[in-house]
This record gives sequence, structure tokens and C-alpha cells, in this order.
Amino acid sequence: MPTATKKFLELCARVVRQNSLVKLTLGKPCGPDGTLKNVFVRPVSLRAGPRLSFVFRHATRDVTRNFTFEDGLAQIEVLLGGAFQTANLFTTDQSAELELRDSREPRLVLGKPPHPAPADTRHDRPKRRSIDPKDCPWLRALGVTTADNRVAKGMEAKFRQIDKFVELLQPLLKAARLMAKHPLSLVDMGCGKGYLTFAAYDVLRRGGTRQLQVRGVESRPELVDLCNGIAAANQFDGLRFEAGTIESVALERVDVLVALHACDTATDDAIATGIRAGASLIVVAPCCHRELGRQLRPPPALAPAFQHGILRERQAEFVTDALRAALLEWAGYDAKVFEFIATEHTAKNLMIAAVKTAREADRDQAARRVQALAGLYGIASQRLAGRLGFLLNAP
Repeated sequence: MPTATKKFLELCARVVRQNSLVKLTLGKPCGPDGTLKNVFVRPVSLRAGPRLSFVFRHATRDVTRNFTFEDGLAQIEVLLGGAFQTANLFTTDQSAELELRDSREPRLVLGKPPHPAPADTRHDRPKRRSIDPKDCPWLRALGVTTADNRVAKGMEAKFRQIDKFVELLQPLLKAARLMAKHPLSLVDMGCGKGYLTFAAYDVLRRGGTRQLQVRGVESRPELVDLCNGIAAANQFDGLRFEAGTIESVALERVDVLVALHACDTATDDAIATGIRAGASLIVVAPCCHRELGRQLRPPPALAPAFQHGILRERQAEFVTDALRAALLEWAGYDAKVFEFIATEHTAKNLMIAAVKTAREADRDQAARRVQALAGLYGIASQRLAGRLGFLLNAP
């Protein structure tokens, strides 16, 4: 082991055992897992005793694991051996930076401590929220929070979903160049009880958007009446709910279209409606991928795997959402598919966000990508392709 690396690991072991560690970060990934971006390590106090908490930050999710000191130090040595090329150690006494350089000796640089105070070892530190319950009386009216502004029992997962949606919405609006747009229109298709519709309206209103128009479309009249009553009680003049379905609603023009957990091909109807309405931003969280299940004809190498129902079902989900993203790109959008919220909160956690691009797209090349994907799995028809007039099996 090179001298610099050995000294760095010895320093890590010493500060951990002396309880002077503030944090350790590993960066510049070089390992086989292309989704792993960084690892953050800090000391925590658990009922089982002191531990090292590792946060493995991937492209679309964070994974937290707690190790004993010995196991944690061994894990750091393993990660430096093949997954990361830089490490930054911060203690109450000093800082240290290790750089592993290709074909050159590693470099270790010691410095002054930027963190003279001991680390906060509480395991459950207060989390920063995108929305504050005390400023959102509509959360109480919807049953998400209590009269004393605490999250109601049984509504924890729903609150996390609302908070995460608000967190994601703001950078997406910025990417779509909509943060400073006045007026701004947003439509939430199949909005249900309106949790996310209210959240979107409130965050845009607080952000200073003028002439804000937000519509929630829901098929159940009783929910429409409930939401309109809450909107009126909160003096949300630019927010209204109406009865209708994703398939039947007509939109002339809209800036943002949202459809979360629309069942099966209703997601396709929402995307198609957004494209035709010229939406600058389309955000959907698909649900219940049933349409392509019977059509799938796997490549020969995958045929044995398709004998297992669960694998066939997951492959249908993959192909459906991959086709949706590819069709959005053909329609002139930059599409991203990522995890919306952790799977322990809901299994329906995939999100597709599409920002209308200003550049001229190569539609022929994009069309070939869609057709190649459909052809690989024997897909002859798909709802979104049909709504857009796209021929999957064009000559």
C-alpha cells in the first residue's frame, strides 16, 4: 500500500477512536457502479452504541448503512481501493485530503480544521423540509397535519411525498425556464384529493408568480367539491378544481402538466395532452403498467427469464416507460426517468420529467430509437405512440 494512503487510513482510525471525526467524504468515483457518485461518512450514536453512518449517494437515490467502527474503517479502505480516487477527512483538530493519481504516487495534504466543534452524532437529525406545516393550513384541511401542525398519524408517507414533490418541482421549473414566467398555468390531471395540486399552487404563489392559474382535474365530484371549498377557504383565487377525466379534458394551452399515479394508459393520455397543449414541462409518475404485458416478445437471450411472471411484469414496466421517454424525446423534449421517492414509502416511485427543448431535434434519429426499442421486444402498438400518430413499425 502506498505510504500516503496508509497514513491517511491510520489517521482515519485514530480520529474515529478518539471521537474527533466530524465527517469524511469520498469522491471522484472510478468503480464499476456508474450510479454511485459520492459517499459521506459521519459518526452517529445509536442504541446499539457508536457507529459510522455511511450515505452512499447514487444518481437517483441515497442509501444509508451503519457500521461498527472496525467494519466502517475496513469499508473506507475497500472504497479507496477501487471505487473512489479522492477522500477528504475533517476532524476537530485538522483536515486531510488524499488524492489517488493514475500512474503517480498518491498525494496527502494536511490542513487546518474547518470544523472545530464536535460532530452532531444524533442519528435522527431534524430534516430540512421544502414546505412548513405551520404555514400551510390547507394541509390541515386535507387531513395531512393536526391542529398543532404535526404530521397526522398514518399520513407520514403522504407528507414525505408532498414535500419531495415540492423539492423536485422547483429545479424542474427552472430547467424549463418557467420560474420567472408571468402568467403561469399548471394542470394536475387525475389529481385525486389535490395534495400535490395545493402544494404546487402554494410553492408557486410563495415564489412570487403573478397571474397564477392552477387546475386540478378529477373524476370524482365529491373530491372536486371538497378541494374547491378548501381553496376558497385559503383564498387561493388562482386555484380551481373541475370534474373530468384525463382522456376527456381539453386543454388549449398549458405551461406545466402534472399527472402522478395515473393508472396504466392514462399516463399516456396525460403525456399526449401535455405535448399537444405545448407544455414546457411535463411531470408524470406512471402506475399499473398493463398494456404491453401480452405483447412482449423478448429477445431470445431473455426468453427463459420471461417464464417468471414477476420478471415479465418488471420488464413490461421498463419497456413501457423507456418507450414513453423515447417518444417524448422524439416530440422535442429532454426526458429524465428517476426515482421519485424511496421504495419504502411507495412502490409507485418512478417519475418521468420532460422539459421542452429550444434546440432543433433530429426527429428521424429519435424515431429510429423508438422503433428499435419497440422492435426489440415485438411491440406493435402502444397508447402514447398511437395518440401521437407515431408508427412503431414504420417501413
